[in-house]
Amino acid sequence: MQRIPAPPHLRVARPVRSIERTVAMYVHGLGLQELGRFGNHDGFDGVMLGIPGGGYHFEFTARRSHPVTPSPTAEDLLVFYVAEPADWQRLCASMIEAGFREVSSFNPYWARQGRTFEDADGYRVVLQRASWRDA
Repeated sequence: MQRIPAPPHLRVARPVRSIERTVAMYVHGLGLQELGRFGNHDGFDGVMLGIPGGGYHFEFTARRSHPVTPSPTAEDLLVFYVAEPADWQRLCASMIEAGFREVSSFNPYWARQGRTFEDADGYRVVLQRASWRDA
């Protein structure tokens, strides 16, 4: 069996209606930083957000000539594991302040130790009050 070489860097790319609104929400809500930005690259504008030196980042894009309407489902989730209760509570408050809307989890598992938030395009973020551990 072949494996992905370690450690890979993960990019999650999503189309959005408004790059600036999305950047403001994710920077304020999750404390992400702008890692890069591009304009009119083959008709696309985009911004990369993440934590410098982290193993992942998010790319939010908009196409100038034929915008793509975001179409997330209730199970398209970004899940952040936050072990410290005070950090978790602070992040939950930041999400609301940033304009995320708290929603009921489609899968009840996420409501047991977490809270689910939805951004302006309907993408969902779960803040799970737990530490991540390999199964």
